Amino acid sequence: MTLPAIRRVSGTARPVAGDDIDTDRIIPARFLVSVTFDGLGAHAFEDDRAAARARGGTHPFDDPRFSGAVFLLVNRNFGCGSSREHAPQALRRGGFQAVVGESFSEIFFGNSLAIGLPCVTLAHEGVALLQGLAATDPSALLELDLETMTLAVGGAAFPVSMPENARQALRTGRWDGTSMLLDRFAEVEAHARRLPYVAGF
Repeated sequence: MTLPAIRRVSGTARPVAGDDIDTDRIIPARFLVSVTFDGLGAHAFEDDRAAARARGGTHPFDDPRFSGAVFLLVNRNFGCGSSREHAPQALRRGGFQAVVGESFSEIFFGNSLAIGLPCVTLAHEGVALLQGLAATDPSALLELDLETMTLAVGGAAFPVSMPENARQALRTGRWDGTSMLLDRFAEVEAHARRLPYVAGF
């Protein structure tokens, strides 16, 4: 089964500043006991949000100015720590359609790709500019184009990057490996029966 191709993402952005934001901060461990991923979006950054409220501040995920944002703007090494797939699931189910950052944990990137959540990298200066723009003008519209690998806002266009195999998977709708295997399950089973370390078990 070919899934929907993802070539462009358009909409507003929510900035979350800080390097090395790990998966435990994105979705705390106590929410990993759910049988499905439903409802995880409401608990993204739950502990960080509570800490901000305790200080008398407002976390970007509680700021109504960013309601409806489809882009998440982050910094360096986003999604580090554990390999929990719940982290990108929480973001995707919270309405995000793309993440723009300076760099990503390899496992977080792979888990995001598997659910059709593009993660593109942009130089520090570009990320800082976009985070500042989103903070001062939450209605600013961004457009990510995976054909030209650019992120446009206003009259400016920033070059973004991602591994070519990931870009092609998104562009062709072949980003979910599990669905691809299930689509040809008879062939998978037939091949498995020929493998000496599978047959007979």
